[in-house]
Amino acid sequence: MSSLISWFNKILSYKGEREADGPLIFIVGAIIVFGLIMLSSASSVISYNTYHDSYYLFKHQLFGLIVGLMAFWFFSRVDYHVWRKYALWMLIASIGLLLLVFIPGLAGTWGTSRSWINVFGYSLQPSEFVKITFLIYLAAWLEGRKKQLAEVSRGIGPFVAILGLIALLMMLQPDMGTLTIIGLASLMVYFVGGGSVKHLAGLILLGLVALIIMVNIYPYQANRFKCMLDPSFSKQEICYQVNQSLIAVGSGGFFGRGLGASRQKFSYLPQAQNDAIFPIISEETGFIFSVGLILLYLALFYRGVMIARRAPDDFGKILAIGIVSWIIMQALINIGGMVNIMPMTGVPLPMISYGGSAILVALASIGILVNISKQIR
Repeated sequence: MSSLISWFNKILSYKGEREADGPLIFIVGAIIVFGLIMLSSASSVISYNTYHDSYYLFKHQLFGLIVGLMAFWFFSRVDYHVWRKYALWMLIASIGLLLLVFIPGLAGTWGTSRSWINVFGYSLQPSEFVKITFLIYLAAWLEGRKKQLAEVSRGIGPFVAILGLIALLMMLQPDMGTLTIIGLASLMVYFVGGGSVKHLAGLILLGLVALIIMVNIYPYQANRFKCMLDPSFSKQEICYQVNQSLIAVGSGGFFGRGLGASRQKFSYLPQAQNDAIFPIISEETGFIFSVGLILLYLALFYRGVMIARRAPDDFGKILAIGIVSWIIMQALINIGGMVNIMPMTGVPLPMISYGGSAILVALASIGILVNISKQIR
């Protein structure tokens, strides 16, 4: 294993440059390889039924993975300080990307959400890219205002205004799952960047008020909470996916039914290749591998925190925390929804669920994290 990590380090580092964080690269590689194996199984039925090719979606994911690995290599090589110079443009890009979904002819819909665009026959989800562009802007903004964050007019006030604008555009789509992840990651970087606990408490209270308003505006959001509290409330309609997910997780036991032996993927569990891939993982590989996957995500978070602690400047520290925060939060929110300990939000499992936009952004962000690791103190 050590020789494999050393080989990766040589590829990702210039001559005379410090080596990248080997354990981080190994953890990410393990998640991706395991994810590809599980996606090939989870997507086989819907691929055959829809495209008459059991590996159609798997092959599309491979294309997205190749593009993502290219992005990973590029961002791991480019000095992360470069992105600080373009922080304002990153904010403009974030707003522009979220506005694209409202352009007729370009926008696409998926279920109750209007958060996709169609480009040359390919679907892209702009909110995925906002996760990293907005974090880069926040990291640069917080570094520049570290001594002024206690002031309402120059600290918490502008922060709420900027985050509120992003939140409004995402609520209009609506894409509440991604909004939750961006909001939580933003609070995390605000705290790491020097924000006061009192301000954070106020922001959390404000977020809870916004959540109550959203639940009243969008009835299907209220139904998700009802399903969490009582999955039997509408077993065959509103809570159908929750119940099928719980059946898949429960039927896996400790060791699983066996790779490829899932029953729920045969059109019983909706979105088995996307948001609901974790129940298929649990059904086929069991409790042991499911817990192992969660531990990999936690290990990824730990390596990110270690990189952040030793980053050469506040920009690198805040950005590193932001990246690993949104990845771990998204993973836990996805898994939590599938085992019904929190409402389903419709977010993919990072680096495992089917989706080119998601894996591209995740690997590009990991590339930035790798670059930070090569410049640690």
